[in-house]
Amino acid sequence: MTLYKDNFDRRQQRVRIELKKNNSRKLPRLSVFKSNGNIYAQIIDDERSFTIVSASTLEKALKTAAKKSSNINDANAVGDLIGKKAVEKGITAVIFDRGGYKYHGKIKALADAAREAGLKF
Repeated sequence: MTLYKDNFDRRQQRVRIELKKNNSRKLPRLSVFKSNGNIYAQIIDDERSFTIVSASTLEKALKTAAKKSSNINDANAVGDLIGKKAVEKGITAVIFDRGGYKYHGKIKALADAAREAGLKF
């Protein structure tokens, strides 16, 4: 493994441990994953190990054939979509799991858009 991957895994473990410690209200978790080409978000119920809602740049509503990489505008669209889907399902409060990613750029844009769509975290 490379040094970057080791550091990423450590950061990811640290974030998840803190989430589990601080989740006394047993809220669902908004988990984010990004690749070079797409960005994905899903709301997970950890008690039942069940994905409640998900959104990504691969969905028909967001997919454009001309794009090959994700950017902040795509992250905004995914955050807005996941927020709207969650509110439709009756979910208003979640815990934000940024994984091993730093909270800036695409991750911050997705979180802000989800908040504007009605999620609280």
